[in-house]
Amino acid sequence: MTGDLPRYIPHTERDVRHMLDAIGVSELEELFACVPEKLRLARALELPRAASEQEVMAELGRLAARNASAESHDWFLGAGCYAHYVPAAVQALASRAEFYTAYTPYQPEISQGTLQTIFEWQTLLCALTGLDVANASLYDGASATAEAVLMAMRVTRRSRVVLADGLHPHYADVLRSYLRALDVEIAPLGRAADGRSEPVEPSVDERTACVVVQQPSFFGTVQGLRAAAEAAHARGALLVAVTTEALSLALLRAPGELGADIACGEAQSFGVPMSLGGPALGFLAARERLLRQMPGRLCGQTEDAHGRRGFVLTLSTREQHIRREKATSNICTNQGLCLLLATIYLSLLGRVGLRKLARINYAKAEYAKRRARETRGLRLPFSAPTFNEFVVAVPDSGAEALARAQAAGIVGGLDLAAYEPELGPAVLVCATELASRDAIERLMAALAGSGAKR
Repeated sequence: MTGDLPRYIPHTERDVRHMLDAIGVSELEELFACVPEKLRLARALELPRAASEQEVMAELGRLAARNASAESHDWFLGAGCYAHYVPAAVQALASRAEFYTAYTPYQPEISQGTLQTIFEWQTLLCALTGLDVANASLYDGASATAEAVLMAMRVTRRSRVVLADGLHPHYADVLRSYLRALDVEIAPLGRAADGRSEPVEPSVDERTACVVVQQPSFFGTVQGLRAAAEAAHARGALLVAVTTEALSLALLRAPGELGADIACGEAQSFGVPMSLGGPALGFLAARERLLRQMPGRLCGQTEDAHGRRGFVLTLSTREQHIRREKATSNICTNQGLCLLLATIYLSLLGRVGLRKLARINYAKAEYAKRRARETRGLRLPFSAPTFNEFVVAVPDSGAEALARAQAAGIVGGLDLAAYEPELGPAVLVCATELASRDAIERLMAALAGSGAKR
């Protein structure tokens, strides 16, 4: 065993013998005596020869090259995960030793870097959402939305939820999963001709806990948050504003200013790479009167015995800290590393830089919309204003249009056939600061195909 020791198994024969003697077992096989004989494999595993690290890295590189990415293609796919430029300083600063305890700050005295980051994140998020308090972050935008609805139900002691049209379909699926075991009525609204949700007022009653509105909507349209808030408040309900493209918060009126009681969603746009299935950064902010019902944890600023500024967890309403029946959530940790990246990103750009970036995104999308209107074979089905994302109707099918785009080196957007088939052949296009004028021109030509020729 010692002569041919696997690279990542550090135990020698002597180590193994010592451990077996300590537990009173003579052979390793005895550890598996509880496994029925019929469930044991009596032969060696049929595995290929072990490869060297160099060979493995080369093979992984070949596999990775089969994927399209924002580095290899012009990228116009959004729909909840957005391609933005991340300054090199973000990763460099996130690697500093002060942040090595990014997982979870159980011991404040050795987690001051992490705790201060959380405190700064909460402060930045309150400024962006126009609300009073924010938590340390949640897993992702979908689970944050579900937690916001559960929070509204606890506050109002009601069990009816109105979903405005335009909530991301994945978010809606997660929300329904969270609520499936509860006695909750979900009332979905239809869509108006301009792409926004129908007015919520007729659907809100005295049983309604909250109205959920995504801003901008899944289709990129800017929703009427103020009217939705007024309709909800008139019947004692709360307004939950959901945001999947967090950069829009730098340009659109803050949800809190428009009457939202809870703002939640996904902050991946703030310096967090597109992991496409990996970690994300859910956020949740609310009015101060709702503080005790917020899920997760909050960090606060204090002073030590010598009068020096310090940071601590001031509110942890989860079952690891208090009795389970009084917990507001089973969220086990905040997304510490993603939160750190986002906080550094926002600090680097600042208020002016972030707003300038948002304006660039808006301008790029408006140019792309204009080119879509001017391209024969393409059409914009919705007239409502948008931020950096919009729907384009294509002449044949979304799949064929996107295949033409990919052949031209472009990831052109999301085929809406599986989500909104009643729209007909259409794709959801997102133009961020990464989109060049040339790429936009080539995208529209590809989406139109032969229809672009006169």
